[in-house]
Amino acid sequence: MIKELLETDVRPTIMEDGSDIEHRGFSDGGLLRVKWKECCRGCSSSAATLKWGIERILIPEVKGVE
Repeated sequence: MIKELLETDVRPTIMEDGSDIEHRGFSDGGLLRVKWKECCRGCSSSAATLKWGIERILIPEVKGVE
């Protein structure tokens, strides 16, 4: 379900800005692990995107995102 949400709700929006995100699994504590790709890696707004975009969509399903 989480990978599906990333593919259908998160990635398309991020890709509109020329970036991408990759699912990397879950930590032992249950946090979703993702990897920024393309221009998100060095972008100063990536933390805000993570907090206000990705976490807002996924928090009902996971404990957090790192």
